[in-house]
Amino acid sequence: MMHPNRISWALAMAAGLLIAVPFAALAQSSHSAEEHSGHEHGHQHDHQIAEHDTDYRHHTGEHDFSDAEEWAARFDSPERAAWQKPAAVAEMMAIEPGMTVVDLGAGTGYFLPYLSKAAGDGGKVLALDPEADMIRFISERARREKLGNVEARQIPFDDPELAAASVDRVLIVNTWHHIGERADYAKKLLAALKPGGRVYIVDFDRDSPSGPPVQERLEPELVIGELLGGGLQAEMVKEELPRQYVVVGQGSR
Repeated sequence: MMHPNRISWALAMAAGLLIAVPFAALAQSSHSAEEHSGHEHGHQHDHQIAEHDTDYRHHTGEHDFSDAEEWAARFDSPERAAWQKPAAVAEMMAIEPGMTVVDLGAGTGYFLPYLSKAAGDGGKVLALDPEADMIRFISERARREKLGNVEARQIPFDDPELAAASVDRVLIVNTWHHIGERADYAKKLLAALKPGGRVYIVDFDRDSPSGPPVQERLEPELVIGELLGGGLQAEMVKEELPRQYVVVGQGSR
C-alpha cells in the first residue's frame, strides 16, 4: 500500500513528470513537468533536478503537491508533448464514443482533453487522484475547457474505488511504479473492467533522460507479470514514445 505522504500520483503524468505523478505528490502525477533538454553542460545539475521533478508523485514526499497551480506550469509544459505524445496515446487506446474512460493518477489533467474528445458527449472520463488540490484543479479545468464529460474523484492510494464492470479503458501514466501491492491493485482494475475493457500503463524506459531514479523504474516484463498476477492478460504494445513503453492488460475476451 502506498504511504499517505505520497500525496498524489500520477501523470508525472505527468508523465514524465514522474516524480510527477505523486500518486500527485507521489505523477501525473505523480512528477514535475519537463526536462529541459536544451540546457548546456554547465547547467547539468539544474537539468537533473528538472528531470527528477518530472515525476510529480515523488516517492520521498520532499515536494508539496498541495498547490496544483504551482505544478501545472511544469506538468503542462508545452515541451512535454514532444515525448509524451498524448494524442497518439489516446488514439492507441481505441476509445469509442460513449465509452467510460479512467485517467488514474490524473494530476493536473494533462490527458483529459484528449480522453474527453475521444469518449464524446455520450461517454464519461473519470479523473482519479489521491491529492485533494489536484481534484479541485481538474474540476476547475474541466469547467474552463468545457470538458463536460469529465468527473474528478479523490481516491485512496490503494483502491481506485471503481464499481464492478463499470469502465472500458483505464490509462495509468507515470504512476504504476508508485503503487504498492500492484498485483492486488491489478485485481481491482480487472474487476472494474467491462467485457473487452483494457488497462494501459505508460511508464519510463530505463534509459529515458527524465523520470524517476533509474533504480525505481520498472521493466515492462515486470509490469506484465504484475498484471498477469492480477488476472489480466498482458503484453507490450507497439508505440512511438521516445522515452516510454506501453503495456496493455485486459480481461478474458
